[in-house]
Amino acid sequence: MLSSVERLLFVRDVSIFQELRDDFLVRLTSVMDELSYPVNHTIFTEGQEGRSLYVVVSGRVRVHVGTREIAQMGQKACFGEMSLFDAQPRSASVTTLEQCNCLMLTQTQLYDAIEETPGIAINIIRMLSRRVRDLNQKLNEKIAQVPLQDSERVEVQASQG
Repeated sequence: MLSSVERLLFVRDVSIFQELRDDFLVRLTSVMDELSYPVNHTIFTEGQEGRSLYVVVSGRVRVHVGTREIAQMGQKACFGEMSLFDAQPRSASVTTLEQCNCLMLTQTQLYDAIEETPGIAINIIRMLSRRVRDLNQKLNEKIAQVPLQDSERVEVQASQG
């Protein structure tokens, strides 16, 4: 278990909490639950209702849809944030790759935090934007690797011509 000082020092370096005042962070971290998971434990499953985000304190997790891996995340990474905002089921599953400790922030705690300090919402939007950009880049790289069919080449040439 982290002491309140250790929580503050840790959370200061997490991207969504950067630039926020220490007095606010102390209050926020005091309401976050610290959870411990064994290796190969599914923290949540795609399709489940979700009302919390997680920050990896130690260990590593794998984000996946079925058997297809989307990402691996380690210390100071956040996951699970999307369902806090859109009230949709989880879009992926998260499973531990090694023993893992996380801090959990519930939707209610986050909304209270945003009300008090709107800067946290901006930081979360930045993080989500980075993730969308990364996924777009990966998708574009995959598309570039797929050879065009003859009919597609003709359409591309005609549109350029």
